[in-house]
Amino acid sequence: MRIRYAVSTMVFWWREHRLSFEQECQFLKSLGFGVELWPTIAGQNECRYERRNWPRLEAATADMLVAMRSRNDQPTLEQWAEQIECAKLLAANIVADLPSLRIPTGSELDDCDFAAEVVKMAQDNEVKLCIETGPLSTLKQMGEKFEAVWYCLDTGCANVDRHFGFKQYVDDLGARVAHLHLTDNYGQADDHEPPGLNGGIARDNWDYLLNALSGYDNDVVGSFEMCPCTPRAMIRQAGEFLFDVLKWPNRPPKRPGCGSAYAETSTATPA
Repeated sequence: MRIRYAVSTMVFWWREHRLSFEQECQFLKSLGFGVELWPTIAGQNECRYERRNWPRLEAATADMLVAMRSRNDQPTLEQWAEQIECAKLLAANIVADLPSLRIPTGSELDDCDFAAEVVKMAQDNEVKLCIETGPLSTLKQMGEKFEAVWYCLDTGCANVDRHFGFKQYVDDLGARVAHLHLTDNYGQADDHEPPGLNGGIARDNWDYLLNALSGYDNDVVGSFEMCPCTPRAMIRQAGEFLFDVLKWPNRPPKRPGCGSAYAETSTATPA
């Protein structure tokens, strides 16, 4: 396994003084992390993957690892084509949930023509499509039907499943995991707490996940997907747990030349 790390733009939601998109990327870059883009920012409906936004996305994420969370507004095939082209431009994986592919949660894959079109478009553009953790049986069917799809294993979702245990998610999906959503909770709701929550996911499960993935020759993006506190606090807490406590490999090196100051009081307009 080769693993690199990103931070979801979720960590910047609900800030009293929002950063511009460029400042968000610069901040993450200064800490050595890549970025996982959400299609919208909090409180707005405009999709940032629209073609007119591409120059800004490309400039802000230059020299960064980039991943993209798919649109979740029932995207059409045309909208899927647009975001796949955007992913190709940014050399990004796309993380997609089942509803964005018109597959109802928990359903049998009887009618998946829409998903088949999306999978083919991603494959033709050499964009890695990672299906986000949902009902385990449906995910396994997706993998059986479409050889080109990969998985995003969401640690928080796996921890709250009432039917399948955390380790079963790892066992059943691990061979095709190309993306991780690294998040924690108390086992009741997917709270998107930083990894290492006291009383959250057991240390044994974190160790099991790393050991299992280390047995495969996959390129993996590990993305911190957390709701505020503050971005700096969440990233620090998650990083200390993952790299200092769990001893995960390839800790992102800081890049002081990128400007490490985090402008908490910025009033710039967000992307």
